[in-house]
Amino acid sequence: MIRALGTVVDPELDEAITELGFVRSVAVDGSAVEIHLRLPTSFCAPNFAWLMASDAYEAVSAVPGVERVVVELDDHHDSDLINAGLAASAGYRGTFRHEAEDSLDELRVTFQRKAHTAAMERAVTALLRAAPATDVHALTLGDLPDDSTTEALRRRRATIGLPLDDGAPVLVEADGTRPAPEKAEFMLRRARSVRISIDGNAHFCRGLLATRYPEETPR
Repeated sequence: MIRALGTVVDPELDEAITELGFVRSVAVDGSAVEIHLRLPTSFCAPNFAWLMASDAYEAVSAVPGVERVVVELDDHHDSDLINAGLAASAGYRGTFRHEAEDSLDELRVTFQRKAHTAAMERAVTALLRAAPATDVHALTLGDLPDDSTTEALRRRRATIGLPLDDGAPVLVEADGTRPAPEKAEFMLRRARSVRISIDGNAHFCRGLLATRYPEETPR
């Protein structure tokens, strides 16, 4: 079950909820699974909380042999509402009704694109450390080393529908096109600011979680 939950990511931090410490407990009783999630604060955005809880439900429900899944979000100001909505399969709009946005699809795509931007910066920066003279503008996926950083970039590209062939450009605009040569350096700086923001938020949330649940956080 932990492996399945490891595919669920915090949409803003782009890290698995298992790595962030958001999975409080997992109990398996035959074909039934009960999962408890927790977040760094009680006032984390309800739409983010819903995305993680519903994604956890879907991920574990897809595990062969699992017939019943209960996902409970603990200690959140909307815990009762979210838990009831999940139990009733009401969906986000059915749960939050007039408070809900029209759809979470656009929000999800926005954060998927940010995750790709951060992964792109990590891959390019890692290569530049090893080969400072690299022409970033001309860089293709086939130029990147076969390592975990490149694999992470490929996963993010697949998620948003960008090409994965070795000849595909690494540095791309939001629409997947290669920027003009004179824009490459600016794009890399902008991507670095996105990556630093994501990494900083993840570090901050870990600190909040450890403060909120000191007796449950490994040291």
